[in-house]
Amino acid sequence: MTGAEMAKQMKNIGCYKIREGGNHEIWYSPVTNREFPFPRHYSKELGTGIENKLRRDSGLK
Repeated sequence: MTGAEMAKQMKNIGCYKIREGGNHEIWYSPVTNREFPFPRHYSKELGTGIENKLRRDSGLK
């Protein structure tokens, strides 16, 4: 899954970007009530570990 596909799924459940850093964006999830970093590599495939962490942090899993 690419970063763009993951961002689309996260937006569908209400997550949104709150600020930008150097190589990452900081997103907020209303499902988990947490802020979490999101790598700014939208066209690249995400590694399995990063994908699983983003799913947990965003509330997709």
